[in-house]
Amino acid sequence: MNSNVENLPPQVLRLVYKEVSALAADPPEGIKIYPSEEDITELHTAIEGPEGTPYAGGVFRMRLVLGKDFPAAPPRGYFLTKIFHPNVGHKGEICVNVLRRDWKAELGLRHVLLTIKCLLIHPNPESALNEEAGRLLLEDYKEYASRAHLLTEIHAMGGTSGALQEPADGPQPKKHAGDPNKRVAGAGLPTNGVATNNLSNSSSSGTSSSNTNIVAKKKTDKKRALRRL
Repeated sequence: MNSNVENLPPQVLRLVYKEVSALAADPPEGIKIYPSEEDITELHTAIEGPEGTPYAGGVFRMRLVLGKDFPAAPPRGYFLTKIFHPNVGHKGEICVNVLRRDWKAELGLRHVLLTIKCLLIHPNPESALNEEAGRLLLEDYKEYASRAHLLTEIHAMGGTSGALQEPADGPQPKKHAGDPNKRVAGAGLPTNGVATNNLSNSSSSGTSSSNTNIVAKKKTDKKRALRRL
């Protein structure tokens, strides 16, 4: 999706930058903000699945896209993490009133994020984009919760969607670094070539001892030969 930075007036861009900076510094509980310095009109976020819902334990990546008519028109929201939810379409598009007819320019992005998080707690089957999820929510909640939790386990847990923690900076250690098996294999062996020297010295010592024995045997054999004469 193309950036709308050039389409928005400078005063709107300043307001957006100010709000995004405030969100990054003090995000709503359970929500992480990933602002982009290159494109302020596309805001990436991660939302923790609320406790007591089929989405608990998951981390769901999402993005808000500010169109050229923002803030007169609401931002468009998309889930990047696959989710089974009545108000989320198969391509991740989000159907929530605050992003449609109830939008007001003064609501702001924080309100949008909180509303989407609340949608995970209270889905609205009346405006379902995923008709199957909406039907199950009304007719068989147990099956709906089971499906939603299964997709959460598959797509939103175990680091597959990106956790709320920041990635580690700098080069990562080699794969075997700190491996206890590697340490055990080398335990007790001197370092800096000392082990090699010891082996070399041991080999030299054995060779010297063998030569001495040969010389002594030759002397003994010579004495025996002289006695026979």
